[in-house]
Amino acid sequence: MLTTGLAAVSTAILAMNRQLQVREVLQTIVRSARELLDAEYAALGVPDDRGGFAQFVVDGVSDEQWRAIGPLPRQHGILAAMLQEATPQRLADVRRDPRFGGWPQAHPELTDFLGMPVVDGEEVLGALFLSNKRRPGADDERAVAPEDVSAFTEEDEALLGLLAEHAAIALSNARLHERGRELTIAAERTRIAHELHDAVAQKLFSLRLTSQAAAALVHRDPERARAELHEVAALAAEAADELRAAVVELRPAALEDDGLVAALRAHVQVLHRAHAATVTFTAHGVRVLPSPQEEAVLRVAQEALHNALRHADADRVEVALDRTAAGGARLAVTDNGCGFDPGEVRRAGRHLGLVSMNDRAAGVGGTLTVSSAPGRGTSIELEMPGG
Repeated sequence: MLTTGLAAVSTAILAMNRQLQVREVLQTIVRSARELLDAEYAALGVPDDRGGFAQFVVDGVSDEQWRAIGPLPRQHGILAAMLQEATPQRLADVRRDPRFGGWPQAHPELTDFLGMPVVDGEEVLGALFLSNKRRPGADDERAVAPEDVSAFTEEDEALLGLLAEHAAIALSNARLHERGRELTIAAERTRIAHELHDAVAQKLFSLRLTSQAAAALVHRDPERARAELHEVAALAAEAADELRAAVVELRPAALEDDGLVAALRAHVQVLHRAHAATVTFTAHGVRVLPSPQEEAVLRVAQEALHNALRHADADRVEVALDRTAAGGARLAVTDNGCGFDPGEVRRAGRHLGLVSMNDRAAGVGGTLTVSSAPGRGTSIELEMPGG
């Protein structure tokens, strides 16, 4: 039994560590705990600093039941004890515990109870609890436990404690990942703000000076004034392009929520609307990739599209994402623009984002290939290995 339980804990730990978003980690912890100990209900509450719960994730309760239960619980009764004392709680009937304070009318009926704090050092990250353990031979109904004897055993408590220790690590890692992502987004927005100032502000300044020159020449030298006005129109168009590009970059790609294919498709659709060029996207048979690989594919695609639309003077850009024979993925961004000599670009010290794209590819085991020549367009291909 213990060997089987440890194998199940190992499976649960692997499932938790595959997730990088806090909400997904919480849900995986709760689901894994419920399946591990064969309980009817499981929940995990993450405390806030105001006497309530910032998050409360449940498993075994339908969405309809959860809506009927109402607001998140406060930190009271047995939940408060778990958070404040940071000790396991194993009860034959939670309703007979002196700390029990009742529950909303729509709440499921809970009897036997096993609670475990999720702790990182001295910080209590949450309270994990299970209720109504199913008993062998009970068919669809729970067997009745002897009075004052919890259906949860000491072995169950030990297994849940082991799971909670690893849950704390997974939860802490997910929080660090989200914090790192927030910092990355902040840094990216700062970069875009600087680009906006350097590029658009300068163009607007030139636009102002050129329009003033045209106004001064309109009576004295109409021909020169006409030329200045053509320059005003060109500068205004460039400034509009810079603004559109900045707005596109500020839009968050919903990679974590919607997946790589949906995020790429949405990004391409925005670019298609924002630019005169035709931008298309196709995808065939792509499976879910590890999160770092999906992030790399999205960023390489964004950089390649940025180059095609702002530097290549292309009127058609095609983005294709396909599954490889090895089970990985291949991204191709192809344009019909002016093209360039990759060797000349490197010798001249210009990068067009090639260094960044190469670094992203290498960082996740991918291979980047750049094919281009003056007058023949450009193709950027990124191939990800299969898992």
